[in-house]
Amino acid sequence: MKILLIEDDLDAAAYLAKAFREAGHTIEHAGDGESGLFMATENGYDVLIVDRMLPRRDGLSLIAELRKRTINTPVLILSALGQVDDRVTGLRAGGDDYLPKPYSFTELLARVEVLGRRRGQIEQDMVYRVGDLELDRLSHEVRRGGREILLQPREYRLLEYLMKNAGQVVTRTMLLENVWDYHFDPQTNVIDVHVSRLRSKIEKDFDKPLLRTIRGAGYMIKDEA
Repeated sequence: MKILLIEDDLDAAAYLAKAFREAGHTIEHAGDGESGLFMATENGYDVLIVDRMLPRRDGLSLIAELRKRTINTPVLILSALGQVDDRVTGLRAGGDDYLPKPYSFTELLARVEVLGRRRGQIEQDMVYRVGDLELDRLSHEVRRGGREILLQPREYRLLEYLMKNAGQVVTRTMLLENVWDYHFDPQTNVIDVHVSRLRSKIEKDFDKPLLRTIRGAGYMIKDEA
């Protein structure tokens, strides 16, 4: 994991940096809140460890600013303020975990690794992949083989639903209900038209087809090995 430690106590920071590296992680250090905010904004980290009492910008306002900028990197707050009200305040400011000082490094390491795994699972859930086709549910970007594919909103919803159910037959009724919000058959060829347009966009200039029509059943998106 790549960790950012925002801690103004240089001795404590040196100790933690050494311990995390020995545990197999990459760690960078910022000594004040403003530097930490800049690094957390500009660089990609798996977890942030933030001391609550920092010079130039306190830890809670730093976290609140990150959340305001929609930077959702998991944050573990370290603080000598360990009362229940203090922990609640830290979590409400946007922290994901709170560890009062003094603490055991073993516990800190375990908590950080849990946050890292949780982030990985969230990211996995937010990105659908079928072969070299990728759909990012956060940015709404679709790429195949690294090349961006531009879709209309309905085409995007259609692809998202198909990729969510990759490897399974998706019936016309399922598409009408989940992509078009119809709970009746409008007796039109609207699905066929959109599937045809989508297929031309995600398969044009690519050797391997992904979107299959299952005669009499529906459609399936699948990477054929």
